[in-house]
Amino acid sequence: MTVGSAWCSPAVLLLLSSPSLWAAQISCRNEDGEAVDWFALYKLPKYTRGEDAGLGLQYLYMDALVQDWQLSKYLINMTQGALGQTLRQLYEAYESKSNNTAYAIYNDEVPHSDSTSWKRGHTKGFLLLDKSQGFWVIHSVPLFPPFPEDGYGYPVSGQSYGQTAICITFKYDQFTEIDQQMLSSNPQIYSCSLPSAFQADLPNLQKLCARSRLPSAPLHHLSKLQSAGGEAFLHFVKSHSFVDDIYVAWVAQELKTDLLAESWQHSGRKLPSNCSLQYHVYNINLIGTPLNSTFHSIEDHSKWSVSKKNEDQWTCIGDLNRAAEQAWRSELHARDLTAQERAGTLHWGQLW
Repeated sequence: MTVGSAWCSPAVLLLLSSPSLWAAQISCRNEDGEAVDWFALYKLPKYTRGEDAGLGLQYLYMDALVQDWQLSKYLINMTQGALGQTLRQLYEAYESKSNNTAYAIYNDEVPHSDSTSWKRGHTKGFLLLDKSQGFWVIHSVPLFPPFPEDGYGYPVSGQSYGQTAICITFKYDQFTEIDQQMLSSNPQIYSCSLPSAFQADLPNLQKLCARSRLPSAPLHHLSKLQSAGGEAFLHFVKSHSFVDDIYVAWVAQELKTDLLAESWQHSGRKLPSNCSLQYHVYNINLIGTPLNSTFHSIEDHSKWSVSKKNEDQWTCIGDLNRAAEQAWRSELHARDLTAQERAGTLHWGQLW
């Protein structure tokens, strides 16, 4: 929040695509229920030091058209918020039981369950699409979102610590690439619908929904994705066979930049800052917000990193802890989902 950064998007076509042109289509939704190409949010922890101590439900919001962090007028457990507005489309698709839409919800910690799956990827998210387009949300909140039959809600367990989420709208053809990423990430899907019309294009998602055996996955794979509005994103994913710290061993070296990394530091063996390779990864200890408040990294369950150098700035958001035991789990490194090749194009991370 005090480190300047932007995203991984050489394209600047986003503002040329008016949201009203695809307002009726499946897409990320802002807090007015309007279609947006992408949004990002940062839920603040319950306890912060400064002028504005939070409730554990307040969040900062930014999207393709509002490219500065703003404190949301809603709380994260309200249906009017960006997550609630976006998820409403998925819940409506569930209720309609339409064969024209497909969805999947996954989390390594499932609502109404006390167990955590160590056989699946440490990855959290949900997606909804039809044959035209859809959205993909990646977040850091355990036990979220609720099953569609339960309606929208936010878990009490997700209030104490900081959390992040990112939503991106994609045209249909991009979901075939996302399906390939699912092969390596091996997410724990707990609610899904994949009608026959989608199965040939999304074979890995079909197997995950059916709990069938997946084919062999590559150790890791980097995908270049393009949003419906023309923004380019990078997505890093590793399988459980890639036994290493993904930040140090791959992401920083691939992006050719030092990274400042924020991660969950309550459990497991915390990894120290690492300067062993050409490009280094440094742990963040203190986060400052636009609300003149600060909080320590130990109060943050979100996972993000930003580049340290001034040119070719990158911002990465996702769901992978920087901890030793994470090396043995297949992970969707969604926090690297966004990284911008041209500094200043979106200015989305200028407050980090």
